[in-house]
Amino acid sequence: MQCVGPDESPTTPRKHIAGLPDFGWRVPFTYECSVKCVPFSKPRLGQIPQYVGLGLRYAKFWIQKKRQGRRPFIDHLNQMKHKPIYGCPLGGIGSGTIGRGYRGEFCRFQMVPGLYNYHVVEADQFIVNIRKQGQTVYQKVLSCAPRKKKKALRSWDFSFPPENGLYHALYPRAWSIYHIPEHKVTLVCKQISPVLPHDYLETSLPAAAFVWEISNESTEDIEVSLTFTFKNGEGTKQDKAGGVWSQAFSTACDGDHEAKGVMIHQEFKGMKCSYGISAKATDAVDVTVKTEFNPRGSGSEVWNSLQNKGHLDTELSSDPSPPTSKGQELASAVCAMTNVSRGAKGHCEFSLSWDMPKVQFASRENMYTRRYARMFDTDGTGASILCAYTLRSYPSWEQKIEEWQTPILQSSSIPAWYKSAIFNELYFVSDGGTVWIEPVKGCKTESHHSTVQEYGRFAYLEGQEYRMFNTYDVHHYSSFALLMLWPKLQISLQYDYGDTVTLEDSEGVKFLMNGVNGIRKVANCIPHDIGDPEDEPWKRVNAYNIHPTDDWKDLNLKFILQVYRDFSATKDTDYLNCMYPKCKVLVESSKVWDTDGDGLIDNGGYADQTFDAWVMKGASAYCGGMWLAALRMMVEMAKQLGISEDQELYQGMLDQGHDSFEKKIWNGSYYNYDSSTSGHHDSVMADQLAGQWFLKASDLQDDKLFPPDHIQKALSAIYKNNVLGFQGGYMGAINGTRPDGSMDLSSPQSEEFWTGITYALAATMIQEGMIEEGFRTAYGAHHVCWEVLGLHFQTPEAYTLNQGYRSLAYMRPLAIWAIQWALEKFHPHLLQAASRGAEKTSGDGDCTVSDVHLNIGANGVDGGGGPEAAAAD
Repeated sequence: MQCVGPDESPTTPRKHIAGLPDFGWRVPFTYECSVKCVPFSKPRLGQIPQYVGLGLRYAKFWIQKKRQGRRPFIDHLNQMKHKPIYGCPLGGIGSGTIGRGYRGEFCRFQMVPGLYNYHVVEADQFIVNIRKQGQTVYQKVLSCAPRKKKKALRSWDFSFPPENGLYHALYPRAWSIYHIPEHKVTLVCKQISPVLPHDYLETSLPAAAFVWEISNESTEDIEVSLTFTFKNGEGTKQDKAGGVWSQAFSTACDGDHEAKGVMIHQEFKGMKCSYGISAKATDAVDVTVKTEFNPRGSGSEVWNSLQNKGHLDTELSSDPSPPTSKGQELASAVCAMTNVSRGAKGHCEFSLSWDMPKVQFASRENMYTRRYARMFDTDGTGASILCAYTLRSYPSWEQKIEEWQTPILQSSSIPAWYKSAIFNELYFVSDGGTVWIEPVKGCKTESHHSTVQEYGRFAYLEGQEYRMFNTYDVHHYSSFALLMLWPKLQISLQYDYGDTVTLEDSEGVKFLMNGVNGIRKVANCIPHDIGDPEDEPWKRVNAYNIHPTDDWKDLNLKFILQVYRDFSATKDTDYLNCMYPKCKVLVESSKVWDTDGDGLIDNGGYADQTFDAWVMKGASAYCGGMWLAALRMMVEMAKQLGISEDQELYQGMLDQGHDSFEKKIWNGSYYNYDSSTSGHHDSVMADQLAGQWFLKASDLQDDKLFPPDHIQKALSAIYKNNVLGFQGGYMGAINGTRPDGSMDLSSPQSEEFWTGITYALAATMIQEGMIEEGFRTAYGAHHVCWEVLGLHFQTPEAYTLNQGYRSLAYMRPLAIWAIQWALEKFHPHLLQAASRGAEKTSGDGDCTVSDVHLNIGANGVDGGGGPEAAAAD
């Protein structure tokens, strides 16, 4: 793998293109990732013996799940393949998502909560038709994705030249530019999804808008039509199950304007769903529809109508089509046609929606209502209402998005790549298998907390491959994104976890690593996760069964750290009063891990924390540091609540633990990995300051607990060894190194680069004033994933020096929002707006969309301008 620095970066300064943000992830349609990544590289020979038993037990577990007709929560035998095709996903938060590739293809569907299908559906397209003097002079499909099923839709022309297209993503918006030089026409498609900070209704909508701008730079008047085609389903066998039907609609959307379109009705495992596609009909835009056509046929009934007339044969009857038979699929089309005078511009507006308000998980024990149904109480046939609302509302969505993003984008002192990454990494908050539901009254897991009742329940996957909801040791890193943007969802999630603390689930479980029998949930501890979408989340927690997690040393502590951090941000005393007794229970149950009575908890020499293949024994920098931070927060919570005896108790525990931590872990240059006699006890761990990071982020800097000179020395050691020691410092932070800077080879995880850990480390550096070092560290992760390995919009948990990756589309990279937290809290001057001249990343002035071929770097990837020094001005 070749990673490059600022002077060698493949991202060149870009020209400002009118109508596009200066920052974001930008590639031409010709871009192809030349790097071949491989999933989960095999452990080294010396590491294999510890995994033999796990492998055998996992194989038995995998077969058992398959016999039950369910997927294992981690399917190591069917890992996601490297597909560098993805772009900005469509849809709000918690109601399913539809992926769209950077070359225009629709892909990666998540209709059923938490379950994905990775298929490019070739019938889902936009088609352009240009006519002059009543004759078609140009007609093509606006997608450059390679085709696999060329027999279907064989009458359609898929030959749009990829060298004439450009894609730009700045989540939750994206722009696709199509230049047609032979007719001096340029098309710009802007897609907009309702992802709006601090909005708890519209943000949940399963919908997106496509706003097309047509520029006619020729000397002739033209007639242009754009046609949106869409078929039922997700590109799976289920699409051919039969019983699918369509229906045209015309619904008022904006004054005298109407949303004209088609709904396609389908069921997913008994859950009703309707897809809707529509276009806005105005005085300048005529809309026609095709209610049904065969997506597996030639497609001539759509193509020829456009070729001959420039529009579709109108079918606006409200009568439904006959339901499909088994083996059939159904597609529909909506066409918007407008006249564009020479030298002028025209506009067409489309919307896509999917209405699936009632959902079940695989166990089918409860029916849940998605959050958006609070606005649109439908029975699964309301896609037309959603389409009309989208066409009416997208301008206000866009205004809110710009108000949110502009202060960051206009800052003169933060690097361009970060302005892209901070928003584009947020894709996972919607495309992470996310489900946002109303509480179910009367069920065993009903929550009575007012926040949950008012704002609903929220869950997202650890990863699209690691299918567990709200995995807590990982969410700890990503929680800054929720707290900053949708704090009520973070609080709701915390209430759900708080409700599990004292509960026990005695269902028997065999743990795969050691074959030991145990129970699903032990009382008086935080569970690993809230459940598997293939089961019944919230009711049966702890889908993870590789290790027993009641003995994990970090989970209880992370709950305490988040409770106080959340309180410090929200000042919600009701929340603190509710959570404090739970935190006390967790401290008491965690005290048993202090095996030698020195006031410091001890790791057990087996997998008992988030680095579940990299064992710690005795006192450790990671868990010991968080233990001290948690005690410091207990002192502060007791003080806030006026409980002086608790304050005194926890202060005494803290003082004793601190003395032991300094004696056992501090070596004069950094905090040792642990206090054992293992060969890696003195390794330099990238995440050794995890406790200090959260403590300072929560406004509880304690110079006695973590002396400033210790922090600076430790960060300097990490920066030298774990960051600068690999690819010149442009690869992120490797988890572990030996004191001489070589890799710690004691486990597969110690030699991995974890994207979220790199971002958290960068946030810690920035909190401590190491701003340039922090941004350079974070840039490495962004650079590797988005500019080298082609992992855009599927950022993994981990990557390696040999171009391997593990767990695509993962939760932890949302930790980049901890950097934003650090900037806003400790360095707000860096977020001051730039002058207009400083906003641009090039001094060459504006260019038009017809000049798009000038704006891409040498390898075709423009991730935002390279890792400029954070304080360059």
